[in-house]
Amino acid sequence: MGVQFIGMIQPHEVSETIARKGPAVDPAYVRAFAQAHEHAGFDRILVPASGTGPDTLLTVAYAAWATQKIAFLLAHRPGFVAPTLAARQLATLDHYTGGRVAVHYISGGSDADQQRDGDFLGHDERYARTDEYLTLLRRVWTEDRPFDHHGTYYQVKGAASEVKPLQAPYVPIYFGGASAPALKVAGKHADVYALWGESLAQAGDLVRQVRAEAAQHGRHIEFSISFRPILGRTEEEAWARADQILETTRRLGVPQGHARGTGPQQSEGAQRLLADAAKGDRVDERLWTAIARETGGRSNSTSLVGTPEQVADALLRYYDLGITTFLIRGFDPLVDAIEYGRELLPLVRAKVAERDRVNANRAALKVA
Repeated sequence: MGVQFIGMIQPHEVSETIARKGPAVDPAYVRAFAQAHEHAGFDRILVPASGTGPDTLLTVAYAAWATQKIAFLLAHRPGFVAPTLAARQLATLDHYTGGRVAVHYISGGSDADQQRDGDFLGHDERYARTDEYLTLLRRVWTEDRPFDHHGTYYQVKGAASEVKPLQAPYVPIYFGGASAPALKVAGKHADVYALWGESLAQAGDLVRQVRAEAAQHGRHIEFSISFRPILGRTEEEAWARADQILETTRRLGVPQGHARGTGPQQSEGAQRLLADAAKGDRVDERLWTAIARETGGRSNSTSLVGTPEQVADALLRYYDLGITTFLIRGFDPLVDAIEYGRELLPLVRAKVAERDRVNANRAALKVA
């Protein structure tokens, strides 16, 4: 099957261990960050969204201009622009980037963040709106004749678009969310379902649930999972680095707005991370949950800790669950992206290629 790696860029330098300095948009940093990911061998870069941050579509356009081959994953919140307009914007961006765009649709795990942009729908209603939104997007991208739509959240008459995505049949759809309404939307629309960095048991269970939802629509879904790898020349060095990251996160927590115990508590994904964290700081030997516990399950905050070889082996266990994409970012984002490219990415790709070769040989022997 092969494996893909996604990195993450932000419009300025910041993390749990690096206090933000300077303006909200730092073009030089975005350019260097995007180019570092391309040099390191990443396949794609996520540009995340929030209710206070810079525009993701414009950030992707700039980062694509500064790079040549690497693809992008644009975080997009349904409900703030008309789906017909979003369809034209994304299709246009797909052409200007040479087909290097995919979109991660985020229905919203926090009422407070949604309300900053005037969205007062409740959690389940947001997923119902996303279902209708994605239905309209796909129709605009794929239908050749104008159409009408009379739904719960959108009414359009004569919807059409002169611009269709460069990628066929449409711009790839990434989707996340672990609640029951989210899983139904994922099964119906997602090309790639994105998990946060859960334990093997929890991740395997979620993969099975999403596959069951997709099967009801006769669809096949790929899977992505997110981690914050912490590497060292030895295992002891890696765990010592993890301890230092936790100490710094605690020291910078209040100035960063990441006070202990806060986070998107409405998010089922956050609750699942905290459920793993309740088992202890170390789960499945390499999964480190301390930052997730410290920040209240905020976003992708779990790590795999060890030497590059050990972390590669840990990722391979998730690959065996059917997860073929790894979204990885570090606590020192720019430096870590370069470090991952030196050893971790090549190691994982080599191990996956060998695993696929062995599995193909076994399948051939069974047929024979």
